[in-house]
Amino acid sequence: MELQEKLYALSERINQLKGNIQTEEATKQSFILPFFQALGYDVFNPLEFVPEFTADVGIKKHEKVDYAILKDDEPLILIEAKCCNEKLDKHDSQLFRYFGTTKAKFAILTNGIEYRFYTDLEQPNIMDTQPFFILNMEDLNEQSTSYIENFLKNDLDIESILDSASNLKYMSLCKNAFKELFDDPSDEFVKLILNNGVYEGIKNQKVIDKFKPIIKRALNQFINEKMSSKFKETLNKTDEEPTDQNDVELDETKEESKIITTFEEMSAFAVVKSILRKYVDVKRIAYRDTASYFGVLLDDNSRKWICRINLDSRNKHIIISDDQKNGVRYDIENIDDIYNFEEELKTSLNKYLQ
Repeated sequence: MELQEKLYALSERINQLKGNIQTEEATKQSFILPFFQALGYDVFNPLEFVPEFTADVGIKKHEKVDYAILKDDEPLILIEAKCCNEKLDKHDSQLFRYFGTTKAKFAILTNGIEYRFYTDLEQPNIMDTQPFFILNMEDLNEQSTSYIENFLKNDLDIESILDSASNLKYMSLCKNAFKELFDDPSDEFVKLILNNGVYEGIKNQKVIDKFKPIIKRALNQFINEKMSSKFKETLNKTDEEPTDQNDVELDETKEESKIITTFEEMSAFAVVKSILRKYVDVKRIAYRDTASYFGVLLDDNSRKWICRINLDSRNKHIIISDDQKNGVRYDIENIDDIYNFEEELKTSLNKYLQ
């Protein structure tokens, strides 16, 4: 959980600062180095995290990649950095050249917002043209943050990463193919559907063009109906479950299946934890989302509520439990404003530690 919190906090930082970052160097200092620090690397130790690593290419000498992470004095991961306002699509060729001249097993192309992870699945020592994993810091989810844990310095398992890399790569390519089919079904795909008992006549181009928009609508309608059906099943199961009325202080109106914990709320939780980790084991800080607010608790105990955060309304605010467990409201403009209430949060926490 600690890495996840750090990534959400960094993601919020990116959201706040990216409009003011105009250079590659600023991107490195503000976004990229903190990312690798979150993974446990000492970015200021040149024996571990080497800036301007020399990767000579053929007759070109003194070619340099932005960073290299070393293991046993050999480069393990090469990192090519670009400014956060640059697209990455045209920059992988440079990293491709560097990869083949070193013993590195992984390469990362990043602009501080998107991280593209490469290896050599197709041919040994030749970097694949397609990344096996892409992390978007503006679109974090539990699955992606969980996978990044494989790259933690203290838990780095090269074989495990390589074992999963192939599946990740081809799953990503399959999802892209599905998206293209939904957006613009190919002639071959339309023929495949028509041959599956849909149309018995000759499948000439005129027939294919006629059925293409029909199949596109049918695909999207099928997906929507499937999602709607699953959602109704979830709601029905929730309605059938008995409700515990004994512990209503924090979430008496909570219906978990109807509540969506937002990215902003998780970012706010990361800020609160970063404040309180100085005063208590961070594993004791928990959260519960409700229909009306997002609550932060000690020991996942609703009677030990520390604060309640509301980011859904126009008037964003945080309510902090004082030493008498009375809620005191503070209006905030953005998540970073929560840092201004360290003393109040500390007081709220301390009453449960005494």
